[in-house]
Amino acid sequence: MNDWNIQSRSRLCHGCDNAFEDQQIYHSLLFFQKGTYERQDVCNTCWKCQFSDTSGAAKGFISHWQGRYQSPPPPPPEAIRKDTAESLLRKLNEKKLPHYAGALYILAVMLERKRVLKVRGQVREKGQRIFIYEQAKTGDVFTIAEPDLSVEKLERIQHDVAELMENGLPPELESENGDPARLKQGTNASNAQVISGEINQEKEGIHAEA
Repeated sequence: MNDWNIQSRSRLCHGCDNAFEDQQIYHSLLFFQKGTYERQDVCNTCWKCQFSDTSGAAKGFISHWQGRYQSPPPPPPEAIRKDTAESLLRKLNEKKLPHYAGALYILAVMLERKRVLKVRGQVREKGQRIFIYEQAKTGDVFTIAEPDLSVEKLERIQHDVAELMENGLPPELESENGDPARLKQGTNASNAQVISGEINQEKEGIHAEA
């Protein structure tokens, strides 16, 4: 039995090695060589110069079809990368920046839901609830305060987290004595939607049992 291992459409023209552009006409040629089938995709120019003026049999291919190239869609954004979220949480927890208190808490909630962090207890300090988190693998412990998640502050917290996930801490905050600065504009929309969902779930009572 013959091997029908026909390759997927190429992103490059087999004749000139130029990348296909979105909506560009291409020609697919099917060859039978050494007992296997081989597909070659060529641009319209290479087709006219190398193949169209003679029969397929003369050029060695046994089948031919034409199509319109469609650029592959970009990969969907990751909802959250565990390592990125954890590294951000560690930085924010170390620096104790009041501006990012809400973002720190939401990052902890995300990692808790992904079983990276575990709640080991909670205490109250000056009327504020403090959660004691443990990193499941390393045993590192973090104490993170529950911030005011009032409606008027949710949008800012959402954009804080999305901005951090997209770009990390602003360079001026990476230094030991950096002061909080205004957040950059143009937060990634996809990340913002993800963070919004995480915050809404938190508001619905992720710690309801506490």
